[in-house]
Amino acid sequence: MRSDTLSRRAALALGAALTLTALPALAQDGAGKIRIGVIGGGNIGGTIGGLWVKDGHEVMFASRHPENLKPLVDELGPKAKAGTPEQAIQFADAVFLAVPYKAYPDLSKEIGPLLKGKVVLDAGNATERRDGALFAEAQKDGIGLTSAKYFPGAKLVRAFNAANYKIFAKAGANGGQDRAGGRMGIPIAGDDPQALKVAEGLVRDAGFDPVVVGSLKDADKFAMGTPGFGHDVTAPELKEKLGLAK
Repeated sequence: MRSDTLSRRAALALGAALTLTALPALAQDGAGKIRIGVIGGGNIGGTIGGLWVKDGHEVMFASRHPENLKPLVDELGPKAKAGTPEQAIQFADAVFLAVPYKAYPDLSKEIGPLLKGKVVLDAGNATERRDGALFAEAQKDGIGLTSAKYFPGAKLVRAFNAANYKIFAKAGANGGQDRAGGRMGIPIAGDDPQALKVAEGLVRDAGFDPVVVGSLKDADKFAMGTPGFGHDVTAPELKEKLGLAK
């Protein structure tokens, strides 16, 4: 009897250990901050990445010409760095993809393999004038599934795509405390439960309240050009607009 009990305990302990080792390690400091790689130092990448830096995360902004990012990282201080996309991915526990959607096919070839297994927040939007056939593909297959096609193996979460960067900058200031009526709700969608949890935390750290809409297919509900896009409202108000259960 005692032997059976010990065996069950050993099996439970082994199962727990295997579960923990199966999760990707996120390098954190004492305050629970992680390292974030921002692919793209433009308006959206600079804005959201800057909010993470102000919250205490270490952020590496990436460009093929990282020297051009010096003014941004100098302004943000010692927790901000600049590097190439490859360096940012190697540095990061989670990656924020903030580049024009037309770059996805080429970027897929360059860094796609490096993103396998990584939590990737995807903020890209496809537009007809700029992206042509890629826009048609996103319209046909859905924006979330199209992004996943170009970055297979990444733990992709659609996030920070549903509003203009100027709205994010204003609503996320001072941890979102300056926004009248409460923090802005940010819709997110993804297929990986753990990646969604990481994304929820990063949305909060940037000064917003996350609203999990569903799977990557459900990202179509807040894609550019849909009724779910462009709402500067609180999380409960956003849930109502998206028809989500309260």
